[in-house]
Amino acid sequence: MNRDLPVQTAVSAGGVVWRRTPDKGVEVVVCGRTKENLWGLPKGTPDAGETIEQTAIREVQEETGLDVRPGAKIGTIRYWFTANGVRFHKHVHHWLMEPVGGDVSRHDHEFDDVVWLPIAQAHRRLTHVNERKILADAARVLGERIS
Repeated sequence: MNRDLPVQTAVSAGGVVWRRTPDKGVEVVVCGRTKENLWGLPKGTPDAGETIEQTAIREVQEETGLDVRPGAKIGTIRYWFTANGVRFHKHVHHWLMEPVGGDVSRHDHEFDDVVWLPIAQAHRRLTHVNERKILADAARVLGERIS
């Protein structure tokens, strides 16, 4: 990475949407892009005037098709990337979220598949290690084991 490039901070927010079922235990929502073989947690960037928590709620609702209620903040992922001649230090904030309506069939165009999976299976499916850590943190808060 070229350390002579200008540096900017980038922010996004999302969540771990979860539910407890009688037969499968805790399930969470993961979002997939078939062409890229990518699976991740729902998240996105703020619109003008939004708080980070408002961004998380809106992005999760758009990307999953679910109406959600935020719970505890569970963590922030931080990483660096370079684009268009700029080094970005990105911060991605995550909350636990419970569904209060909607349906994953109503998800937006950003993902090909949005599915509920048992938490351990979702942990294995996530593409990025930092998102697996967020999901592990969520499992601990929920009193669940993922191994």
